[in-house]
Amino acid sequence: MIEDLTLADDLAEYEDFINNESFASNKLSHYIADVQRVYCADKRPWVIGYSGGKDSSAIMSLIYMALLGLPVKDRNKPIFVVSSDTLVETPVVVNHIKDSLAAIERGAKRDKLPITCHKVIPESDQTFWSSLLGKGYPAPTRSFRWCTERMKIDPVSDFIKSKVSQFDEVIVVLGSRSQESASRAQVIAKHKIDGSRLARHTTLSNAFIYTPIDTWGVDDVWKILRLCHLETKETPYGIKNVWSNEYDLEWENPWGGKNLVLWNLYKDSSGQGECPMVIDETTPSCGNSRFGCWTCTVVTKDRAMESLIQNGEEWMAPLLTFRNKLAMTTDPANKDEYRNFKRRTGRVSYQYAKEGEDVAAERRHVPGPYWLKYRKQWIRELFELDKQFKAEGREIELITTPELHAIRQEWIHDPNEPDWDDSLPQIFREVYGYDLDWVYDDNASFGKDDAQLIQELCEDFDVEPEMIMKLIELEMSMEGLGRRNGISNKIASLLKRDWGSLEEIKQKHASLQSKAAYDVHQLEIDRYNQQLVELEKLLQKEF
Repeated sequence: MIEDLTLADDLAEYEDFINNESFASNKLSHYIADVQRVYCADKRPWVIGYSGGKDSSAIMSLIYMALLGLPVKDRNKPIFVVSSDTLVETPVVVNHIKDSLAAIERGAKRDKLPITCHKVIPESDQTFWSSLLGKGYPAPTRSFRWCTERMKIDPVSDFIKSKVSQFDEVIVVLGSRSQESASRAQVIAKHKIDGSRLARHTTLSNAFIYTPIDTWGVDDVWKILRLCHLETKETPYGIKNVWSNEYDLEWENPWGGKNLVLWNLYKDSSGQGECPMVIDETTPSCGNSRFGCWTCTVVTKDRAMESLIQNGEEWMAPLLTFRNKLAMTTDPANKDEYRNFKRRTGRVSYQYAKEGEDVAAERRHVPGPYWLKYRKQWIRELFELDKQFKAEGREIELITTPELHAIRQEWIHDPNEPDWDDSLPQIFREVYGYDLDWVYDDNASFGKDDAQLIQELCEDFDVEPEMIMKLIELEMSMEGLGRRNGISNKIASLLKRDWGSLEEIKQKHASLQSKAAYDVHQLEIDRYNQQLVELEKLLQKEF
């Protein structure tokens, strides 16, 4: 029987707890032996998804104990503990994860366990700030949650892929529990391999999923983290399960880190002022508290951060204010103020007719990215917050240097509002008083004087200056190329964009609905197309 676990000397101090404490109707020894069997079954390395929360911490404790219970000669398969840092995690969570990973790695080295810890981050052009402040993406909402995939899923998937390419196959160990997420349980059950504890990864080939604590409840999770147990007692509410108070709040994990920090983190982010383990069944649990990105606007109110501030982290109040300001821009009543009327394609898009609406009725336009003026304002405020926190001696970096370089390029080459003033270095210098090692390219863009000259000339010829700017920018990007294939299509694409004010664009769109106006515009389009054909011939003759 796998419950009959023979303990190595390293596990002797936990022997009573392991062999006597029940977890989801089984002894802890049952789950340790299960982990050992799966670990020793093949040579496929493990990748543990570690978020620093209660479930992934419970997984780490279980696996660490399982490895300690194996003979040294059997601890030969690498285990990669991977943590995803979105770069906008709640600061207290960032510090907790950093300290936890360092403790796990120290403990593994001391105990001669094949565990290494790795932090992954999104690509510089895919981070929250390079997307929101750089590209102008609106703050995430339930209907447009663009952040999760690019900031959390993709970096971890890339790490797993790198291990698959190195080892052919890997096993991804997750702290998923059926009780916590019914949808996750259904997905894993759907991909379960018959006769195996593993399931196929839903998207990554040659990757398999192992969920050792999928049957556990939240009480079981806190039980292993605190080495305590539930007792059935008579209470004023009747016969209830209550937590034993015979545990030591300073108890350490097998690798040496203390779970008191995690305990307080859940307590302080719960919004309830209660400890994360229920005193009895009438007390609400803190287990469903959410703490993640401090910039998250998917939730209406960030109650977790509000509770952290109320419970001693007052210094985070400016971050909550900043987050609420971003959340306010997602209100439909505010979208037209903060967001361009054109999409990043340079075109004005309109909402589809909803069920029951008159298809001939005028439709509202779909707002595009944030106006550049607001992005400049917000990055200045972010710099000022960052400078303030650094002056207070806080170990926090609100925005990284690679992100700043990515944002600067996004601004310079913005599809609707190219920042020919190259504003970001100036804003940075005004706040911090020094310069970064910016890369300057004389051919990358025009300056303020060039933009002003184009503005004046375009007024004389009744041409939109933004269109001329983008055409010149296209020409400069193609300069020096021996073959300029496709330039005609790129020119045509720019000419077909919507130029001018929203009112002018709407009038043009409305006039195109009449046959007479359509014919006029069609003649103009034919003339442009003919000129493009002649340009293409000249280019082919030249090259």
